[in-house]
Amino acid sequence: MTGRRNGRPLVPAYLSTGGVARPSRNSLERLSVLTGTGGPAPAGLPAAQHALLNLLDGGSLTLMECAALLRLPVSAVRVLAAALTDQGLVGARPPVPVAALPDRDLLERVADGLRALKL
Repeated sequence: MTGRRNGRPLVPAYLSTGGVARPSRNSLERLSVLTGTGGPAPAGLPAAQHALLNLLDGGSLTLMECAALLRLPVSAVRVLAAALTDQGLVGARPPVPVAALPDRDLLERVADGLRALKL
């Protein structure tokens, strides 16, 4: 599939989801972390879902990263990821809340201490 001059694909995004407009679960956010389960892809899987599984093979990416690498809108990748999660082929976890992130000042002090030990 060749793209236009602006890099957008010629096929509309809703065709990559099989015409499905809404994800089956609302828990997937833009920064949700998707992880492939490593299981074999079932036969008859749509091409876009298969591409997402190949992208997640052996690692984890956020929903946004998947959308950028697949060159699809986030809404389309959210539908694809929800379908794969329902089938047990992809694991999804919510993003880490800001309140649960470690204190930046503490991390800088630890890094400074480790640098001092190295010298």
